[in-house]
Amino acid sequence: MFMSEATAETLQLRDQWGRVARDLRISLTDRCNLRCSYCMPPEGLDWLPTEQTLTDAEVMRLMRIGVEMLGIEEIRFTGGEPLLRRSLEDLVAFGASLRTTSGARPGLSLTTNALGLDKRAAALAEAGLDRVNVSMDSVDPDVYRHISHRDRLASVFAGIQAAFDAGLTPVKINAVAIRDVNDAGLRDLLRYSLRVGAQLRIIEHMPLGPRETWSRANMVPQDEILDYLGEEFELTPAETADPSAPAKLWNVAPGADHPGGSVGVIASVTKPFCADCDRTRLTADGQIRNCLFSRTETDLRGPMRSGADDSKLARLWADAMWEKKPGHGIDDPGFIQPERYMSEIGG
Repeated sequence: MFMSEATAETLQLRDQWGRVARDLRISLTDRCNLRCSYCMPPEGLDWLPTEQTLTDAEVMRLMRIGVEMLGIEEIRFTGGEPLLRRSLEDLVAFGASLRTTSGARPGLSLTTNALGLDKRAAALAEAGLDRVNVSMDSVDPDVYRHISHRDRLASVFAGIQAAFDAGLTPVKINAVAIRDVNDAGLRDLLRYSLRVGAQLRIIEHMPLGPRETWSRANMVPQDEILDYLGEEFELTPAETADPSAPAKLWNVAPGADHPGGSVGVIASVTKPFCADCDRTRLTADGQIRNCLFSRTETDLRGPMRSGADDSKLARLWADAMWEKKPGHGIDDPGFIQPERYMSEIGG
């Protein structure tokens, strides 16, 4: 295997285009208690057998290698739905015990649908979790049920409140905009977010679910989102402190029924941010993905269970990142959607 510059000697996950991965997304399970249409079929998927999923000890070992040997500075726990992992608090606490190559504690966040978060937010905060991203595509119960195939919106509201109460802030709300499904409710969603003090992030619909659910016709692009929001809210561009952050931000002026704040749009399709991407992904079954849209993976579970030492695993991980392509290629004529759905990859 080609040995890249991005080895344990440099303590970086560098690719051929000069990008360095410092943000690790760890999928803790492919299972989910919702069936969001842009993520998986309504009947669900065949979940990974337990023996194929990384154990807690294996997740912890790869977290340690990433942080202590390869320069990871941020860890986000994803799924599926990571709250379905009973040991989530233990994994968070382990992450909080690590120190980066610069001696700092890594940032720890969680992407969740918030079902059950009201019962665990305090314990997660005590374990060391910093903040949460909550996936919620509408504040209309009927629209939420239509997208998620579950009637659980009240539980999401309770989870968001619990996150605030536990200090897991800033609370960010992620919403995928789908034409003629929830796009007409984006202003209501922004108004709710501003009122409770959350930061709304509206995401362009990406081809990561069932193939028949995505087309450019049902994708709402960033410019259209901003025009629609601008009919009611006064928006001005905001400076983004982190150039690798996927969301471009706009300040929202206070209004008669809200205190103002900010809103972001993640324009992954129409205005891709691949040139600034700093993410590396670990799936629930121990595969490294160097891009959300990658059609190849690098297995760490197999070598780890066969006795590979930390240096070997670090080298495998580094080589995987070295091969990262310059962009996701959605607009390329030869683009092929990844075989895995979003819930199987991790957000």
